[in-house]
Amino acid sequence: MAQYIARRLLMVIPTLIAISLITFIIMHATPGSPLQPRAPQANPLPPAAQEALARKYGLDKPLWQQYLTYLRHIFTLDFGYSYQYQTREVRDIMASTLPISLHLGIMAMALAILVGIPLGVIAAINQNGPVDYLCSFIATLGVAVPNFILALFLIVLLVLLIPVIPRTGGWDSPIDWVLPTIALALGPIGIIARYTRASMVEVLRQDFIRTAYAKGLSDRQVILRHVLKNGLIPPITILGPMFAAIGTGSPFVEKIFRVPGMGRFFVDSLIARDYPMIMAVILIYGAFLAIMNIIVDILYGIVDPRIRLA
Repeated sequence: MAQYIARRLLMVIPTLIAISLITFIIMHATPGSPLQPRAPQANPLPPAAQEALARKYGLDKPLWQQYLTYLRHIFTLDFGYSYQYQTREVRDIMASTLPISLHLGIMAMALAILVGIPLGVIAAINQNGPVDYLCSFIATLGVAVPNFILALFLIVLLVLLIPVIPRTGGWDSPIDWVLPTIALALGPIGIIARYTRASMVEVLRQDFIRTAYAKGLSDRQVILRHVLKNGLIPPITILGPMFAAIGTGSPFVEKIFRVPGMGRFFVDSLIARDYPMIMAVILIYGAFLAIMNIIVDILYGIVDPRIRLA
């Protein structure tokens, strides 16, 4: 197990290098320049000012030299200074925003697992019945409705019409966490519920389940001991990429609820063509995704001992 984890961790390094190279090429191939103001009424910078900024950020050098310089620095987690927030280093921005996005992502993921898996189990047990249709409708609704639409709906319903939540926006107290967590969790709830239902329906049709019933086990014993453990592999598979996506910042939800997370900065950096910030966010997402996939592989062996990691 230790050797397997070590090999997978070593594979993360070339993966991140490839991600950084692809991102670097795409950014510089896109028309436009980060040295020009993006506001509609902004005055264009004079050529002398653009040349000075290009020298300051190393943009006057050949692209291959820019990339090699960047690659050398990121191994020490030095992402450089933000083009948009010129007095702030990118790693300082990451240090203050990533924990908030992770906090929101962990709460949303926990809610999605606590609701999505039971929803899928109930739907599978009551296959083709009214309860199954109701659970499937809720799951489909979670997948179909974008989280920013749900966020606006929650604000109108729970803040304006039924003032259960006294205010919206910010990240100062636990009451501020409720609405963004629900808005971010609905989509994963639907996906987890649908995967769980499909997997459990397939397991329920297996011969060993009929054998378990023939041995006199109760419905609860069969579901918990045999069906659930064997049916959790597909839902676990999607948990890694899903958590990597919502744990590294949700731009729309963070914008709407004014959560000072990494997602808001990523949107602003895309608009401003803030190369260091864009590269840092994408690399963090890539590293997070790779690590989550390793954790998922380890969970396979815990849930189903028949799976051995070579």
